Amino acid sequence: MNQRYTYCDSPVGALLLAGDGERLELIGFPEGKARMRHGEGWQEDRQCFREAIRQLDAYFAGELQDFDVPLAPKGTEFQQRVWQALTRIPYAATCSYGEIARQIGSPGASRAVGAANGQNPIPIIIPCHRVIGSTGKLTGFGGGLAAKETLLTLEQRFAPFELRS
Repeated sequence: MNQRYTYCDSPVGALLLAGDGERLELIGFPEGKARMRHGEGWQEDRQCFREAIRQLDAYFAGELQDFDVPLAPKGTEFQQRVWQALTRIPYAATCSYGEIARQIGSPGASRAVGAANGQNPIPIIIPCHRVIGSTGKLTGFGGGLAAKETLLTLEQRFAPFELRS
């Protein structure tokens, strides 16, 4: 099946959404090392991403904390474990690469977790922006540190009072 795509406006720029028509396979940023544009031969199809766009719009408006969109991230078994752990980081919370490594049963693998985090094909929905350095400092992000800061600030602004850090 052809790769389908569309673009979605957001506070961090126009996001590329792509997938097989049934499931979302990637979100690409307009800036940063994960900057992405659609590929040659891809078929533009806004309709098949209607629900993903609706949920992203609700997230950016502070009306949605948990996504429920069919996903199909492609990666190794280790990457899949890391990405699954990312989905368990609560809205408006952060954790370190070391904490994720411990959660997946690989306590010495914080660098490998960082690499897997950086390869996350579906940022925002799989919330890699919630992972920070052990010192609490913002570290690399595929969409650029400004986008990471925007996402974390947005979540803090809209989080219920008891979730704010």
